[in-house]
Amino acid sequence: MNILTEKFNTPYHAAPFNEIKKEDYLPAFKELIRKSEAEIDAIVNNAEEPTFENVIEALAFSGEQLDVASNIFFNLNSAETSDELQQIAQEVSPILTEYSSKISQNEALFNKIKKVFDEKEKYNLNEEQQMLLNETYKGFVRSGALLNEEDKEKLKKINMVLSVKSLQFGQNVLASTNNYFKHITNKEDLAGIPEAILEQYAEEAKERNLEGWVVTLQYPSYIPFMTYAENRELRKEIALANGKKSFDGGEFDNQNLIKELLNLKQQKAELLGYTNYADYVLEERMAKSPTKVLDFLNELLVKAKPYADKEIEELKSLAKADGIDEMQAYDHAFYAEKLRKAKYDLNDEELKPYFPLEQVQEAVFGLSNQLFGLTFEERNDIPKYHEDVKVYEVFEVRSGKMEDGSNNPEKIFKALLYVDYFPRKGKRAGAWMTSYKNQYQKDGENSRPHISIVCNFSKPTKDTPSLLTFQEVTTLFHEFGHALHGMLANTQYPTLSGTSVKWDFVELPSQFLENFCYEPEFLKTFAKHYKTGEVLPDEKIEKIAQSKNFMEGYQTLRQIGFGLLDMNYHTQVGELEGLSVKEFEDNYTKATQLYPANPETAMSPSFSHIFQGGYSAGYYSYKWAEVLDADAFQYFKENGIFNPEIAAKYKVLLSSGGTKDPMELYKNFRGSEPKVESLLKRAFG
Repeated sequence: MNILTEKFNTPYHAAPFNEIKKEDYLPAFKELIRKSEAEIDAIVNNAEEPTFENVIEALAFSGEQLDVASNIFFNLNSAETSDELQQIAQEVSPILTEYSSKISQNEALFNKIKKVFDEKEKYNLNEEQQMLLNETYKGFVRSGALLNEEDKEKLKKINMVLSVKSLQFGQNVLASTNNYFKHITNKEDLAGIPEAILEQYAEEAKERNLEGWVVTLQYPSYIPFMTYAENRELRKEIALANGKKSFDGGEFDNQNLIKELLNLKQQKAELLGYTNYADYVLEERMAKSPTKVLDFLNELLVKAKPYADKEIEELKSLAKADGIDEMQAYDHAFYAEKLRKAKYDLNDEELKPYFPLEQVQEAVFGLSNQLFGLTFEERNDIPKYHEDVKVYEVFEVRSGKMEDGSNNPEKIFKALLYVDYFPRKGKRAGAWMTSYKNQYQKDGENSRPHISIVCNFSKPTKDTPSLLTFQEVTTLFHEFGHALHGMLANTQYPTLSGTSVKWDFVELPSQFLENFCYEPEFLKTFAKHYKTGEVLPDEKIEKIAQSKNFMEGYQTLRQIGFGLLDMNYHTQVGELEGLSVKEFEDNYTKATQLYPANPETAMSPSFSHIFQGGYSAGYYSYKWAEVLDADAFQYFKENGIFNPEIAAKYKVLLSSGGTKDPMELYKNFRGSEPKVESLLKRAFG
């Protein structure tokens, strides 16, 4: 028996991580693909007249077990990978891509879909059903259903190669990150670094059986070093190592892979009748076209550049006082922290004791309860894939007024939530939310989702709990915003559930929740010293609120630079033929660069968001969603940040998933379209 092909005998049919063996995956995928293909054959061979129910709905619910197995495997490949898993991924990805192509290019199936689509007026479809029909039809067309047989075969091959190469890109970045470490034996080289961080570096050294201290390129190790280390030469060395990830000409170099990936995407777009890959992607986004995206980014660039220039001049004055005539990118975090301390009397190490991880988690749980009536109860009997992971049952508590006036609250199960907070060698960098199982309604049952948050926060030591920088506090709230989108899902079909929305709408819930971290009224409820219980003093809370826009110009230009680079990679791929990746990158980020370019470094070879993740021709969506989240939070600010009526309207937006056009969803919540002025006001006053 293969555990992955059976109904899981666990609470809520949760993934049985403790029973899955690596050798289960490949046979399970082959078996589940066979089962899923049989479900498709049943739809195609049904002799009855094609209807919404026996074609569109049947297709929406097909392949459920395969989806669950895929989610388990690929989530583990990001959060707890190994050489064996990566090898399996290389074998599995093309098989799954071939299966997807086989369905999307199944002519008999598409003919049935098209018949239902062409005759949709005769069905009495509700709004969600209409959306499912439209999305299904468009999805098949965009997957090549209208192509001739020869071009279908070409597209199938392109998709298979893309799946393998994008996977390889991410594996190279992970290997390149893990391959580097800096062993330091002279404590003087670590001047300026707080004791808690030194303790972390010493623990890393001990794990490697080394004396002294070890700095790595993992986020919780790298960022504090760049922020506090007074040794400029060491800052330069470690920044160069970070900037050379997959850009050193070695075994894990991604430069050729970037060109291959972009050429394949261009071929795919042209086959499907689009000028370029960005046109193909943006047809299905709120922005609609590359021109609109570029106009949006350039408008922000014009407005943000003067603020960014002014910020950098302030940093240069500080650096000049230290004898640095030409400031470099590797000086930025160090002098930004100095300036932040001078302006707001704040530094991360002073604040961290007030933000122990468990306290911050309780705060976001509490906020979810206040806004949406959710409660979280830890379960120790649900399987986990690593000892660091915790699992929570999520309930919605509704008041139940009885006839005698007493209150009998009702607890309704909403989701399972997995949290995985600490870095490991097998975990990729960054932070993300994902799901193991989508929400849907079928046969009278509302099947609830299994959601996961994965981060890379500093681990607790023998003397100290995990203490978060304020930026890490906002990171946890960001990912929890995504998780709420998943946990509150309440749609009929799994393909329209939770975060299955237009990609430039998906960051609204995450970025929206970050706003609460800067509200004094909320901060006072949880920013308490882990030893004394003392609440973070009012003046510090006030300074956090004031510091919200610190270096906002710089950060805005940085994000615009990534967005411009991404959009030009996916519209101007022909230019890459005569240029190196580094030259192309410099050309299209030049307008946003605030420090001299370094010929030894490039960020593109580790730009996993667009070359491995789902942000190809979509990185702009972070700034796009900032307009939405600034406008949405302004609505709360005007009426009280815990306003129950507005929270109830926002909950409808979250629970609706992709069942409506996102602009319609937003207008139903806000009463009007979002205004870019809300973002500019928040960012620059």
